[in-house]
Amino acid sequence: MKIKKTALAQGFIRCHDCGCLSKRADKNRPCPLCGGLLHPRLPNSFQRTAALLLSAFCLYIPANIFPIMTVTRLGVGEPHTIIGGIIALINGNMVPIAMLVLVASILVPLLKLLGISLLLLNVHYRWQSHAKKWTILYRIIAFVGRWSMLDIFMISILVSLVDMGSVAQVIAGPAATAFAAVVVLTMLAAKNFDPRLIWDNQR
Repeated sequence: MKIKKTALAQGFIRCHDCGCLSKRADKNRPCPLCGGLLHPRLPNSFQRTAALLLSAFCLYIPANIFPIMTVTRLGVGEPHTIIGGIIALINGNMVPIAMLVLVASILVPLLKLLGISLLLLNVHYRWQSHAKKWTILYRIIAFVGRWSMLDIFMISILVSLVDMGSVAQVIAGPAATAFAAVVVLTMLAAKNFDPRLIWDNQR
């Protein structure tokens, strides 16, 4: 079976800023279209992605342990974690909303963390199979990342709408900040990961 050469192996390099494909002369050559510096791959892609991923893992624990919001009714506060809020929605016969919050706030961030971890392991150990499937996984992770902010959007709306002083009030908890940071860090990790590193491992 004949192995096709990559563009980089044939002496071509793609600009990260404008996408222009040009003949590679040297690594410090500026892009002929936009003038940006040309790099064969995103500089320090693996290291940056690993650092962002580790930070996201560290914040994922407090995001699920601490209260994400406190609902105050007649002066009595009732803090809710993400899991506690899902259980409260189920007890209130709002199962579809509970399932939506479960998927967007628990499963999607966790699967993104595991998915990016697998991509990094793929590059580190130079796995030689299923490069196309790994690339599809990366594209899915990059696409669904923005939908993980559902909980934060919901809390923002509740905080702005439910503000009746001592009668009823919704206050964002410390887990909201940690959860938002996890979402942002995983989005940055996906953005900093260069999927072409997967194909560099193929022989």
